[in-house]
Amino acid sequence: MTGARRKSRAVALQILYEVDSVGHKPEEVIQHTLAGKALIEENIEFVKELVSGVIDNKKQIDANIKKFAPSWPIAQIAVIDRNILRLAIFELLFDNKTPIKVAINEAVELAKNFGSDSSPRFINGVLSSVSSLATRQQNGG
Repeated sequence: MTGARRKSRAVALQILYEVDSVGHKPEEVIQHTLAGKALIEENIEFVKELVSGVIDNKKQIDANIKKFAPSWPIAQIAVIDRNILRLAIFELLFDNKTPIKVAINEAVELAKNFGSDSSPRFINGVLSSVSSLATRQQNGG
């Protein structure tokens, strides 16, 4: 299950990267990207949920990136890192279906696989700060 969800996150990241970097319509990118992937229906739905969740909450997610990475203007964060952060912050603060440690670990793994050498440390640092807010939210505070 973990491997399938990790693969789904990587597909969601690929879609978000294309939407962010080239400006293609999310629905079209989802359709053509998923057409080339061998995913079961449950994982296809997970990909769609992640992508639409990030897109629907992008303004609030980006506000959290600005808050927790104040030295880094959103536009100056590498496209891949920016979208890994968006994906993880969606899972941490908006979706609340993934345990905090799992969401952070998955984001760091995506950073190791797709980002630069400094990406995992950057992603982990920002998300560690975000996790305190996520913990407060989950505890009703």
